Amino acid sequence: MKSILKILAWISGLLLLLVIFLLAPVDRTDYREKDYYAQMMEKISELEPEVFSNDFLLGGWGKANMTPPQAVDLVGYKPRGPYEFVQDSSYVKSILISNNHQTIAFLNYELLIVHPHLAKAVKSAIDEKNLPIDQVVFSATHTHSGMGGYIPGIMGKLAFGGYDEEVVDHMVNSSLKAINIAMEAMDTLNIGFKKTPLPEGVNNRLVEKGITDPYLRQLVIEKTSGQKATLLTYTAHATGIHSGFMGLSGDYPFYLMEALEEDRYEMALFSSGAVGSHSPNLQAREVEKVKLYAADLDSMLKVRSEPSFESIKGGDMWVADLSMNLPAAHYRVSDNIRLRPWVFNSLFGETNANINISKIDNILLLSTSGEVSGMFMEKWESLANKHGLQLIVSTFNGGYTGYIIPDEYYDLRHHEARDMNWYGPHAGSYFDEVFTKIIQKAADVAH
Repeated sequence: MKSILKILAWISGLLLLLVIFLLAPVDRTDYREKDYYAQMMEKISELEPEVFSNDFLLGGWGKANMTPPQAVDLVGYKPRGPYEFVQDSSYVKSILISNNHQTIAFLNYELLIVHPHLAKAVKSAIDEKNLPIDQVVFSATHTHSGMGGYIPGIMGKLAFGGYDEEVVDHMVNSSLKAINIAMEAMDTLNIGFKKTPLPEGVNNRLVEKGITDPYLRQLVIEKTSGQKATLLTYTAHATGIHSGFMGLSGDYPFYLMEALEEDRYEMALFSSGAVGSHSPNLQAREVEKVKLYAADLDSMLKVRSEPSFESIKGGDMWVADLSMNLPAAHYRVSDNIRLRPWVFNSLFGETNANINISKIDNILLLSTSGEVSGMFMEKWESLANKHGLQLIVSTFNGGYTGYIIPDEYYDLRHHEARDMNWYGPHAGSYFDEVFTKIIQKAADVAH
């Protein structure tokens, strides 16, 4: 009997040690008392971007098909294995804007996310080719029926389509092709900002009858030749097509871009906006219904979009890329218990948290790694407008930090608040303050 008790005691002790080794309590300490907060605030305060001014702008755009020659695993919802057919080809699209002193490359992928490994590979290729680009702003359509093969690590292998060097090389080469097409077609141009209400297209999926960001925002680019392109954002998740679908598809963003390219723009580039907490407002999730949803968005956009807007031909331009200091990882296994940060980091790998700031005259574009909730947008946009700025926010910029939602919803039993909320109970307030400070800094630099 004593030997059995000893064995049980040893087992209990080992289990206790394992729990202590792997798990920790959720830290609910005020984030403003933490080092990461002080470091990030100092980083923003000390930001002194080099501002260049000119009385003209140059730009161009291009795209390349990056559909792999052989089927790869689908990424989104759950592991589904390789796609069985190509519903929609997958593209990488580029828009270049320059004032002859600085050049911004907006690179967009019909993928779930732009993983840090892919972003680094593309940036390295741009550097190796000595392409005259000062800032690369990555974004994704966030399709949940897109291709995998570009996400390394344990979780990449288990849940996100794995990693294949040939697939990454193909994506990199396609990116360079899209950039080169844009460079070869560069010409003088005007740009402008448009904002169109499309509330019928989006729901708040986190909070019943919660606030939404219902606007489709556009950066419109028009060459002196009359050719036009647009970079657009919208907050509805690209989750129109159901999780059992086995085809490669760009979901509703693909069909919306296709519609825009039919009669108004030579190229349309869809960047996911502040999609956290927001879902598309459609019931049936078959491909034909998703196409109808995109067609409805396009029809409403035609009717409601202002025919004219302030045209910008030049002005001040500056860019900045800020790495983002983060709290320790908080991947929760219960309400108040989380994995220790080293366990999370071992499973998920590098997050590459960063914010891209691109300011062209009075248009401010902020691109983030966090899947930020659209519930923040009204506050941020009001602040920007107060300072004479037009704001566009995009996500999936070559890093990924999970969902960023308002703090008051942290304890909800919802995947945005639990499974995919990685940086603790104050991540929402922290990101909110970071964005607020950056908008204020952009306004100060403008003056």
